[in-house]
Amino acid sequence: MSLSDATLAPAAAQGPTRAQGVGAAILLAVAAFAWGTPLLVPTDPLDQSLLDGLAGPDAAAPFGYDHLGRSLMARLAAALRLSLMIAAAAVISAGLLGVALGVLAAWRGGWTDRVLALLSDSVLALPGLLMVLIVSAIIPDTALAFWVGLTLVLWIEYFRLTRAATARLLAAPGVQASRLLGFGALYVFRRHLWPELAPMLLTVAAFGAATAIMLIAALGFVSVGIRPPRPELGQMMVELLPYYREAPLALVQPVIAIFLTILALNLLAQGRRA
Repeated sequence: MSLSDATLAPAAAQGPTRAQGVGAAILLAVAAFAWGTPLLVPTDPLDQSLLDGLAGPDAAAPFGYDHLGRSLMARLAAALRLSLMIAAAAVISAGLLGVALGVLAAWRGGWTDRVLALLSDSVLALPGLLMVLIVSAIIPDTALAFWVGLTLVLWIEYFRLTRAATARLLAAPGVQASRLLGFGALYVFRRHLWPELAPMLLTVAAFGAATAIMLIAALGFVSVGIRPPRPELGQMMVELLPYYREAPLALVQPVIAIFLTILALNLLAQGRRA
């Protein structure tokens, strides 16, 4: 989904909306569960006990066990940590790359703008899943491949938004006055461009993180993502799917985790209060 056209108009944000507050609370709860579980229930997510396969909750595994007798709570927390860390790393690196190239294209114009625009359009022609799969075939480490692949997918939205917004802002009287007075590019960016870009980029970042988590889960669901036995949300659904009759609650847990995470990020990306 393209956000560039929808977020170009400047917004007079007066603080977070109620939806954003709810989203932040849900995301904090998900993160607290992901990083707090190893402290409260220090169970190795790879430990197996076939005698406990698909067993119900107990003190060692409050969410029950999977088909191999591994703690679902420990595996769910580890899978969430993995997805959140990859998504955060990809969003940060894509944001830095996209914003830098977007400002450069708008600032320099001419052939620089045309070449970067052509590059972004060329990358945009490739489906995101295909881009991640291509990078995964080149880089052996799956987590690193996801980070690089998702960065290559997500930077385009930052670039297009920043390029369009910067071109508009550079024509403003305040920016032109600063440039005529001899202030450098860093001052102009910090004083004039960033205050206008930041709210829009944070919205794109929330959508980008949601996209990254869905791509990671989708590739895990078709068994081309994170390699077993490392826990991953999509992979957990595939592993538990044959046992949905015997342990439906076990299958529902990674689904709920993905749903809550995506819901939180989409609420954070809600339109700002005018």
